[in-house]
Amino acid sequence: MSLSIEEKKAVVEQVSGMLSASQVAIVAEYRGLDVASMTDLRRRAREAGVQLQIVKNTLARRAVKDTNFECLDEYLIGPLALAASEDAVTIAKVLADFAKDHDRLAIKVGAMSGEVLSASAIQELAKLPGRAELLAMLVGTIQAPIRKFVQTVHEVPARFVRTVAAVRDAKGAA
Repeated sequence: MSLSIEEKKAVVEQVSGMLSASQVAIVAEYRGLDVASMTDLRRRAREAGVQLQIVKNTLARRAVKDTNFECLDEYLIGPLALAASEDAVTIAKVLADFAKDHDRLAIKVGAMSGEVLSASAIQELAKLPGRAELLAMLVGTIQAPIRKFVQTVHEVPARFVRTVAAVRDAKGAA
């Protein structure tokens, strides 16, 4: 069943809105994936904050026109899933992890800031630590000197208490 003109306009507007709120878009071919696998991919994407859309290529071409993702126009061939997100690493991790488990999903190409990202560049992005991991590392780095200072300050009275306890034990034994 084909879509009416109004429904097509709504789909183009929805995809354009999705892309305008995103910094990165990745195109992946899902040929041969069953419904359960696609549902799993959608669930993983939703949990990670990645927007995943299956759109007809002609509608996707209209949606990317006059945006930072116009460079994807020539790659919109075949059954494709269009994924978009604010975080480049998160979107790459979601799709790369899913592609490891399901060889039928093939990451074709991506776009960031008007530049095309190859499939190998997306795989490299997936290897980088995510935003949450980077924030945890930053907090650990900031916290380390403070923790060391507290341990040093705490060590002075602790050493005094151990010395007094040793003197007490020595006098008690004598």
